[in-house]
Amino acid sequence: MAASALRFYEARGLIRSVRTPAGHRRYERATARRVAFIVFAQRLGFTLEEIRAQLDRLPRDRVPTGEDWSRLSETWQARVEERIAELERLRAGLSECIGCGCLSLDRCSILNPDDRVAAHGPGPRYWLGDERPTVET
Repeated sequence: MAASALRFYEARGLIRSVRTPAGHRRYERATARRVAFIVFAQRLGFTLEEIRAQLDRLPRDRVPTGEDWSRLSETWQARVEERIAELERLRAGLSECIGCGCLSLDRCSILNPDDRVAAHGPGPRYWLGDERPTVET
């Protein structure tokens, strides 16, 4: 991991270091686990604030155990499921526009004021989970 990343995490209170007399940073072994946790959590889409809140649940007076880490990961189940559903919606809509919800320039609410999906609000409505209307034939 780049030293700049470690300094960034430290500045945000996610990890701690000890300074040597020469001013070099030294990290405890447990910090490597915290850094791995941070990187993994970021890949899942957690913000640094959310990550800090999770890390604050770990003991400060001892090295976290496997049980401590397991307890943290239990809270991730719903978030992981949400992320999977979000990615599945994104995959389903890749051939469509991501801007307005109709996901097509020829049906866009900006270019096409009669766009019914735009009435549900701004953004990629189907991708955000809005139901697609059934088309009557």
